[in-house]
Amino acid sequence: MATQQKKWVETARRYRTYIKVEKRLSENSVEAYMRDLEQFAHFVLVKWDVPPRKVEREMVERYLEWLYDEGREKSSQARMLSGIRSFFNYLLLNDEIQSSPAEDISAPKTNRTLPDVLTTDEIDRLIASIEVDTVKGRRDRAMIEVLYSCGLRVSELISLRMSDLFFGEGYIRVIGKGNKERLVYFDARTKIHLQNYLSCRADSNPALFVSLKAPYDRLMIGGVETRLRELGKRLNLPKVHPHKFRRTLATSAIDKGMPIEQVQQLLGHQKIDTTMHYAMVKQQNVKLAHRKYIG
Repeated sequence: MATQQKKWVETARRYRTYIKVEKRLSENSVEAYMRDLEQFAHFVLVKWDVPPRKVEREMVERYLEWLYDEGREKSSQARMLSGIRSFFNYLLLNDEIQSSPAEDISAPKTNRTLPDVLTTDEIDRLIASIEVDTVKGRRDRAMIEVLYSCGLRVSELISLRMSDLFFGEGYIRVIGKGNKERLVYFDARTKIHLQNYLSCRADSNPALFVSLKAPYDRLMIGGVETRLRELGKRLNLPKVHPHKFRRTLATSAIDKGMPIEQVQQLLGHQKIDTTMHYAMVKQQNVKLAHRKYIG
């Protein structure tokens, strides 16, 4: 077993470099892929003691059956199968195998629920409730305007730098998942509140959104989430979370007729299937309206 295990370790090391350097996956994604691969490798070694190039389709299927027996969620099973496919596609790319043992194996169907969103009216009320006669208020107003109007992930929001703002052109530079860069335009209202916030900044931190006390560190995800919860509670809005702003923008854009490909580009989704999920909200709303007025 030790000999075959060494081959898995060596191959996994090369694969890690590939997905990190060539595929430009984030550090978190790389670690998740490698954890899943390590578990699969352990299963194969214990059951059959073969190297990566000797893995057969039946072994992958048996592994998926084991995941099912272990009570893993369908989404986890699908993710792990996706990682296995990626690994063997890498081996194919490097001519280490002739065919992938994971090819044409169907992932378990997941019962996806509709995205949880706020209404545009709720967001307007929340934004309007922020007093802008204090530095904190100006920061929070600018922060939420950017979060919502640009459809950012909270990780993208806190990673923004002053140098990512292009007021003349009216856009911001965003570094999304996999270190992929995209340019996102902001509206006139967002520009005004960004300028109001920056006019009262007294620190030299290159980060765009910072804490208000020395040493004026970059805001962290937890800080943004806490502030949004506080604002939501004042208006009796349940569970206000940063990602709800992104979802609301997406469903609103689709509802107003923006092509799904443009919404995908706006949000920085790698796969259009992810964006299509938001279209379900519009379809569901149409059904509800039909039942209400038509019966």
